[in-house]
Amino acid sequence: MQLTVGQIIGKALKAYGVPYVTGLPGHGNWSMIDAFNDPVSKLPFIQVMHEQSAVHIADAHYRVTGQPIVACTSIGPGATNTIIGLATAHCDSTALLLITGSAATHMRGHGVMQELDRFASPDFPHIVAPVTKRTFDVIRADQVPFVLHRAWNAMLTGRAGPVHMEVPLDIQVETTDIDVADLATRLPVGKPRADAQAIEAAIKLLLTAKRPCVVVGGGAISANATPELTTLVERLGIPVVFTWNGKGAIAEDNPMCAGTAGWPGSLPGNNTAANADVVMSLGCRFTDWSASSYRKGVTFSIPDAKLIQVDIDPREIGKNYPAEVGIAADCKLVLADILAGISNDQAHKARQSRASYLSHVEVLKKQWEEKLERRRSYKGIPTTMLRTLRELRKVLPRNGIVTVGSGHPQSTTKQAFPVYEPRTHITSGSFSSMGFALPAAIGAKLAKPDTPVVCIIGDGDFMMSVQELAVCAMYDIPVVFLILNNSGYISIRDGQNYLIGRQIGSEFNHHNGDGRPYSVDFVSLAKSFGFEVATKVQAEDDIGSNIKRALDSKAPALVEVPITRDVSVAAAEVVGWWDFPVLPTASDAVKADYKAGYAAEQHRRSASDVELSEPVSAVG
Repeated sequence: MQLTVGQIIGKALKAYGVPYVTGLPGHGNWSMIDAFNDPVSKLPFIQVMHEQSAVHIADAHYRVTGQPIVACTSIGPGATNTIIGLATAHCDSTALLLITGSAATHMRGHGVMQELDRFASPDFPHIVAPVTKRTFDVIRADQVPFVLHRAWNAMLTGRAGPVHMEVPLDIQVETTDIDVADLATRLPVGKPRADAQAIEAAIKLLLTAKRPCVVVGGGAISANATPELTTLVERLGIPVVFTWNGKGAIAEDNPMCAGTAGWPGSLPGNNTAANADVVMSLGCRFTDWSASSYRKGVTFSIPDAKLIQVDIDPREIGKNYPAEVGIAADCKLVLADILAGISNDQAHKARQSRASYLSHVEVLKKQWEEKLERRRSYKGIPTTMLRTLRELRKVLPRNGIVTVGSGHPQSTTKQAFPVYEPRTHITSGSFSSMGFALPAAIGAKLAKPDTPVVCIIGDGDFMMSVQELAVCAMYDIPVVFLILNNSGYISIRDGQNYLIGRQIGSEFNHHNGDGRPYSVDFVSLAKSFGFEVATKVQAEDDIGSNIKRALDSKAPALVEVPITRDVSVAAAEVVGWWDFPVLPTASDAVKADYKAGYAAEQHRRSASDVELSEPVSAVG
């Protein structure tokens, strides 16, 4: 049977389990989109308003399900609009396929409409190369099955990531009778397992450590390692701390969960990690925010603490800290092998030996909760982010999904919004892209239509991709958008004020002399898009009821909560440290703190120190 390349691609994507394609049509891809709609593939097409959002939707779908899907855009600006989305997925190691159009092969290099050709023809693959695992240029119809299985292989083997495939206009309509029925059988089976000697070395360290700690990153969630992680730490009595993308790898009401680490971390998380004598990391890259910019004794004390580093990407082993045991393997399988190598008697003795250590961690956690209470129980409107998140947690089911925007909402949610299941906390951890959370919420809801999805987002971030409200309205996608409105990029303002001594361009104010805060009327805006459920909270006691009403509506909904700009209570309780060089305009205290980060004092905290000593504080 003769099929066009577009039909072959659509049929193959269906075979791979892709439920829909998202994107935006243009002359560079309309033949392909038409083919996706053909009875051969019957792939629904989810139309977006900006190509960046299409990639974010595909990214979130993978984060929630582990199933890659496809974004499809046109040539030129339609393709280049995807770069932020690709960079976000690349940094956070999430898999998706971007298919873009390209100038017809016989017209390449002529500078046809929307063609980039001054460096090479085509030029777009050079643009996406740094933010994808692979990029493919399809120039023959009979290449398609081979390229597709190589693309799927690249996305899902080793460290996951986005892949790009460019299909010229003339190739999209070229026909061939190639069969794609066997594509699924070409996918690799299995994950890399650890060397037995490495497992033995890791077991020895975990059993003999006095103050062990596990730090989980996004790799632990990608590996679906939660059951093995939970069993191991409960059997051995090992506290767990988490990074941005590791949040949810262990239930936060599990006694072994010590909280988040890094900047902005938590006091129990940072103290536990900094005072550990053995740290086992699972899919954690030790970025500057997760490791307090490597300031020794603030989040980690490696060395002298010994590191067992588990990562599927061997390039990460030892990159930021020396590893006593470096294991390049799948986190889930490593944990399973460690569990199999520890007897019940060994586990019991290890757990018993850590009774006082675990009691101390529990004390730290209780003191931390007391420290957060001032922000969580704040009275009045504008309110605080912690008060808002407390009310959200009361009405959102344990399996409810949150997508989280950049800045203060991201930091506050990481620090003070408990998450109980993996793949229910979706945030742009490493690239921290603004404009991610709104389309990510759409992708999460499409992926899990029966699960409540709430987008926690600031007003500045919200306006980066506000046009995608139209997608929710057109397709009746019941996401709840919780806007934390502080009239500005206030996390940036706080950083400017603290580290520079002044701010510019980070508050939304009227510039007619009175300097009043400026805000969009978000309720009216949502209604103009077709939202029937849109409210602005008028009293702090009404936050939870408004959110519940929005969730119960089973319709696209928006809840706006005015947030104070008062830096002392508005957002996260900032602990940890961030290496950001200060200007001469900064205060003497800030200059001294920055200088201290590079002072000679590098000794790790005493093993016998069990006081709640707060790690060095930075911006905030």
